Amino acid sequence: MEGLCQGVVFPSVHTLISAWVPPNERPVLGTCAYTGNQFGTIVMLATSGLLAASPAGWPSIFYISGGVGCLWSIVYFIWGASSPATYKRISVEERKMIEMAQATEAVSEQPKEKMHTPWLSFFTSPPFLALIAAHSANNWGFWTLLTEIPSYMKNVLNKDIKSNALLSALPYFAMFCMSFVFSAIAMQLNKRNCISTVTSRKLFNTIGLWVPMLALIGLAYVGSDQSNLAVILLTITVGFNGSCYLGFQINHIDLSPNFAGILMGITNCVGNIMSIIAPLLVGFIVTNEHDVEQWRIVFFIAAIIYLVGNGLFIIFGRANVQKWNDPPAKPRRNSTPQVESQH
Repeated sequence: MEGLCQGVVFPSVHTLISAWVPPNERPVLGTCAYTGNQFGTIVMLATSGLLAASPAGWPSIFYISGGVGCLWSIVYFIWGASSPATYKRISVEERKMIEMAQATEAVSEQPKEKMHTPWLSFFTSPPFLALIAAHSANNWGFWTLLTEIPSYMKNVLNKDIKSNALLSALPYFAMFCMSFVFSAIAMQLNKRNCISTVTSRKLFNTIGLWVPMLALIGLAYVGSDQSNLAVILLTITVGFNGSCYLGFQINHIDLSPNFAGILMGITNCVGNIMSIIAPLLVGFIVTNEHDVEQWRIVFFIAAIIYLVGNGLFIIFGRANVQKWNDPPAKPRRNSTPQVESQH
C-alpha cells in the first residue's frame, strides 16, 4: 500500500516543476526538490540503528518516519498549489514572470481534460525510450546499493551495527552535497551559454552513471581487509550519482512540458521494476554474504547496466520539445444537429 501511494509522488513533483519553475531554472531547482529524497535517506540510515537500540525499539523507526510524512502532507495541503495561477499568496510580479517564462515553451493552453494523450507517440519516440533506459539503469544501481550496502558493510567489511548505520548514510550524504555542487556548475554553464541544453543533460548524466560505473569496477577488486578503500569507493559511487538530477531526471520536462508527469510515471514505473529485480538478483547471486567474489559479480552487473543505460541516452537522448507534446484536442460532439446551409 505504501508503494502504491508513493508511486504518484515523482510524477506529481515533475508536474509541479513543469508548472512552477522557469525553464532555465529547472535543473537547479529540480535538483533542490529531489535532493529531499536523499536527505530523508541520510537521516533514517544514520538514526535507524540508534532508534532500534532505544527503549522504544525498532517500531520507533516506522512511527517517526511515518509521522514526519503525515506532518509534511498537512503542511503541503495548506500551503501547496498546483500552479502560480491557483496560489493566492504569490505576488503579481512573480506570477507574471513565471507565466512569461512558460510562454516560451510549447505548453498548450488547452484544458488538460481536452488533450489527447499520445501514448503511441511516447513508445515510438527514441528520445523517450532512451530516457527509460537511463532511468532504469540509474534505479538498478541506486537500489542495489541502497538495499545491500548495510549487508555488505556488515558481512564483508565487518562493521558493527552503530558504525554500519553511520557509514551506510555517508554515501547518501555525499550524494546530497554533490547534487548542489553539480547544480552550481550547471548554473555557471547556463549563465555563460557554454553548452547546449542537450549537451548539458548528456554531460551530467554521464558523470552520474559512468563515474559510479568505474568506482563499482574498482570496488569489485577491493579485499575484505581494505574496508576504508571500499567505503571511499562506495561514497564516490553514490555521491557522483547525484549528477543525474541534472541529466535524465529533468529530461521528461524537456521532451514534453504538457505530459512531464505522465512521462515520469512511465519511466519511474519501469525503473521501479528494476528496483524490484536488482535486490532479488543479489539474493540469488550472493548465497554467502561473506564471499567477496560473489559481491564482485553484483558490482559488475550494476556497472554494465550503467554503461548501457547511459550509452543509449548519449546516442538517442534529446532535450528539445517533441512534436507530440501538443497533440490536437479531441473533437467535441455537438448535442444539437447542425442546420444545413440553403445556399
